[in-house]
Amino acid sequence: MTLVRDLKGPSALPTAGAEADHEPMRPEVHELTLLSPGLCARLLAQQTIGRVGISIGALPVVLPVNYAMLDGDVVVRTGAGTKLDAALAGAVVAFEVDHVDPMYHEGWSVLLQGRAAVITDPDEIERARRLPLRPWAPGNRDRYIRIPAEVVSGRRIGVSANGETS
Repeated sequence: MTLVRDLKGPSALPTAGAEADHEPMRPEVHELTLLSPGLCARLLAQQTIGRVGISIGALPVVLPVNYAMLDGDVVVRTGAGTKLDAALAGAVVAFEVDHVDPMYHEGWSVLLQGRAAVITDPDEIERARRLPLRPWAPGNRDRYIRIPAEVVSGRRIGVSANGETS
């Protein structure tokens, strides 16, 4: 590859061709890494938007939600509808949160699975009310659903700063 200097400054622009005196570029190697349960918990606590996956009539549905953590469990504030129905039925649901950097093809995701339940204990409802959960959607959203962290897994894909895979 031959480098041509831009007339506006010292940056080099690649052109077609190859020269023996240039060291070949090291290819980026991305690697998938499993995340520890502790790191998964920290990442869950740092975010506020995730997706809850439920089954409706044997069909998968994934819905975006805002959430907060309470004693290591996900809490979602909602009203009547799909999420509340799943929680009232004690359905096993999935909850996912992630961060993606499309420029560098790096990112992470955390998946939590548990049996959803409506919070009914008055003391727990009061604790849930103190969480930073404000409904985005219109309507009455006065119910709290708790998704316990029964199964938690996470993964990261990317290249570390020193060029080694992470």
